[in-house]
Amino acid sequence: MEIADVLSSYKNELEQIESCLERYVTSDIKLIPDVAGHLIDSGGKRIRPLLHLISSRLCGYTGGARFPLAAAIEFIHTATLLHDDVIDEALVRRGKPSANIVWGNAVSVLVGDFLYSKAFNLLSETGDLRLIQLMSKMTNIMSEGEVFQLMKCGDTGLTEEEYFSIVEKKTAVLISAACESGAVMGQAEENATEALKQYGYNIGMAFQIADDTLDYMATEEDFGKSIGKDLEEGKMTLPLIYTLAHCSRADRQMVKSAVDKKELTPEVIKDIFALIDKSGGIDYSLQRAENFIRKAKKGLRIFDDERREKKQLLSVADYILSRKI
Repeated sequence: MEIADVLSSYKNELEQIESCLERYVTSDIKLIPDVAGHLIDSGGKRIRPLLHLISSRLCGYTGGARFPLAAAIEFIHTATLLHDDVIDEALVRRGKPSANIVWGNAVSVLVGDFLYSKAFNLLSETGDLRLIQLMSKMTNIMSEGEVFQLMKCGDTGLTEEEYFSIVEKKTAVLISAACESGAVMGQAEENATEALKQYGYNIGMAFQIADDTLDYMATEEDFGKSIGKDLEEGKMTLPLIYTLAHCSRADRQMVKSAVDKKELTPEVIKDIFALIDKSGGIDYSLQRAENFIRKAKKGLRIFDDERREKKQLLSVADYILSRKI
């Protein structure tokens, strides 16, 4: 089963989520839907809402409350992207100028805040305290991840453990919550809820590691954002962390000096890319991502192999490592 087959199976539900996104982002202040729509309508795969739908169905829930909750999850994700692009001074997002370039930093931050508040407004309407607690805890952790990553910006001494902590807080917890919330809606048994939570966590870790690795190997046309941007922004991701731990002292000093002095010219970036490739940083990072995917799949063993939803979750896991954007 391919990801296209999974998306086709949820075509009607995903269309309802799109309707929710359009309906709930409305405002008397026209600039708000303009800015939010710039990113929401830019071609994302809706992986988080999709995982919520699959998990809900796997746990026996097919009611209408799935749609506003999935919209809330996508709003939270979109808000973090708007804020990230301001912090990173990004130029491109999903292949087109980022919102902060088009409308400025202040507008991007405020619309991100609007989307956060709208998400929790939708959550409150579910009347389910467990869901509200889950999402509140998750967004708090994500905020911690943003601050920790900012603290470590430009730190060439960042460890793998610290990197994985950032990935967990910034990416994995939201994908995990998307899956766990489906189990909560279906009033699943504790073991099933935990299994989906851990599945989401593991594919979330793999998702971000793969994303960070693509920054050193994809073309800008395929990736939808500037290649090498993580390095220019001083973000230490796994391919570079591994390389710095295994290259010569001279090469390590070259990288450290370039990052510290912010002398990341195209020529220097090209040299660092070559060093990462030579040191095996890309292969190592992809192997770590594959390990998380294996753990994600293994955790689904408690579900019946014949369940279509289980097969769909396995297909999403495979897609994580094959995606371009």
